[in-house]
Amino acid sequence: MSEELTTKKNKIDDSKYSMETRVIYGKHVTDKWDYSHHVTAPISSSTTFRLDSVERGAQGFQQFAQTEKFGDEAPIFIYDRLGEPNKDMLEENLAYIEKGEMAVTFASGMGAISAVLGVLTKSGDEIITHSTLYGCTISLFNNWYPRYNIPVHPIDLTDPNNFFKVVNDKTRVVYLESPANPNLDILDLTEIKKIVDDINKTRDESDHIKIIVDNTFATPFCQRPIELGADFVVHSLTKGIGGFGTDMGGVVVGPKKFRDMILLYRKDFGAVLNTKSAWAILTYGLPTLPLRQKQQIKSAMRIAEFLEAHPKIYFVNYPGLPSYKYHELAKKQMIDFNGNFAPGSMIYFTIKGDTAAERKAIGAKFMDYVADHAYTMTLAVSLGHTRTLVEHPASMTHSVVPPDQLEQRGIDAGGVRIAVGLENTDDILMDLDEALKQL
Repeated sequence: MSEELTTKKNKIDDSKYSMETRVIYGKHVTDKWDYSHHVTAPISSSTTFRLDSVERGAQGFQQFAQTEKFGDEAPIFIYDRLGEPNKDMLEENLAYIEKGEMAVTFASGMGAISAVLGVLTKSGDEIITHSTLYGCTISLFNNWYPRYNIPVHPIDLTDPNNFFKVVNDKTRVVYLESPANPNLDILDLTEIKKIVDDINKTRDESDHIKIIVDNTFATPFCQRPIELGADFVVHSLTKGIGGFGTDMGGVVVGPKKFRDMILLYRKDFGAVLNTKSAWAILTYGLPTLPLRQKQQIKSAMRIAEFLEAHPKIYFVNYPGLPSYKYHELAKKQMIDFNGNFAPGSMIYFTIKGDTAAERKAIGAKFMDYVADHAYTMTLAVSLGHTRTLVEHPASMTHSVVPPDQLEQRGIDAGGVRIAVGLENTDDILMDLDEALKQL
């Protein structure tokens, strides 16, 4: 970027503009790429970058993952797995919107989760989690972490004092989702932070417990856990931030001092976000996040109210409902960029039945009807899509949980998860009403 243009752009004080505007423009000056005459950043389509000399190549390798030595110098791009312009610009904007010091992107949300845990834990360390988690995260902890001799302790952290039942000298990480997948448990992040801080006061810094929050359900539009005391935030960028169901990705946001280690982990384990997905999320996903979330929250509230009033519904979990047990806590934590309550776009409900098996069968009948007859609802996993997606967690996203452990994990055998899309709300309600009439 020319010195004249850089000087001109640096005079702009973006702090006086709203976050809705800033997620469109991002950083108005970046040293990641000279694209001063492009309105939209171009796609970098090469995995390998030409070097002017052996000396420059050596400098690039020395500079990689050496923030303390080289600071924020303009990067020398060498190979996509180490870094490239689209990913680097996306990372700047993701750190900015989540109020973190740095961000590192990955090929998927699970890649991001594996990386931050891989950096923060080693054999002999222990992890505490909330009992309700995404099924693949449970699979990671159940199938792989025993091989690394890293015990994982799931416990009900809707009561933060339960933390004391399992914490010990080997605890290094508290891993949470709030709202939790799929039942939308809300955890008191501020209270958990207080407990962890009190414990850390008695420990050497190298033994401090770190708090990681998966913020995928909320998105940074509805909640920013670092502001509430979390050390790290992870996302599946495939979901609400990506927004269109076309590109996979993940991100770790956190303290700058961990950036180099996380970059090295990404380089060596290889879960690198592809360039075209980085560009799509940077260009389409992140800038439209506030607009999409506002519509989805508006629809989700009306849908939740409709379900709560329906005689065939057993229960509805939605943070925006005053009847929901975590409603007051959600009002404190789930706040949009302008200070408004933002309860998200996810709903979890169960249809009435005398037993868990009966609720499961009725729920399956409902979803099968939706799959065949509903125009505005699609039987599919994932969330944050333009389309409303309906799924059965117990047999789909959380099938890793044995049937006899579902209740322990906070999952109803007949529970239905709705990820609200961008359709006209009246159309969704019409299809919902018709599907419930079939039961």
